Amino acid sequence: VQLQASGGGVVQTGDSLRLSCATSGRAFSTGAMGWFRQAPGKEREFVAAISGSGGSTRYADSVRGRFTISRDNAKNPVYLQMNSLSPEDTANYYCAAAPGVGGYVPTGRYEYHYWGQGTLVTVSS
Repeated sequence: VQLQASGGGVVQTGDSLRLSCATSGRAFSTGAMGWFRQAPGKEREFVAAISGSGGSTRYADSVRGRFTISRDNAKNPVYLQMNSLSPEDTANYYCAAAPGVGGYVPTGRYEYHYWGQGTLVTVSS
């Protein structure tokens, strides 16, 4: 059971980045996947999530319209396309999995039982 997040880096305000989360285990292809982030000194917060089929998504208000979560179950990864980045988006970004939830799309961190390591996104002004 592994999740591997990648794609972080240092960018400037207004730039874009795409994060990827590779998973192992067939259960992940049928469960919800989410992205969370944690800035220094702050709690880990929900960013975006997608249902197992990819047909339903949910976003935090702070990223709606700028970030897009998607998945390709045939190829495994879950993506987070981040556009119009601002310094407030600077954080470690974590992907998480919630297998076996059907079409439900969780947004609470305690609803996810599997976590990858973080990938750092730094947005300079």
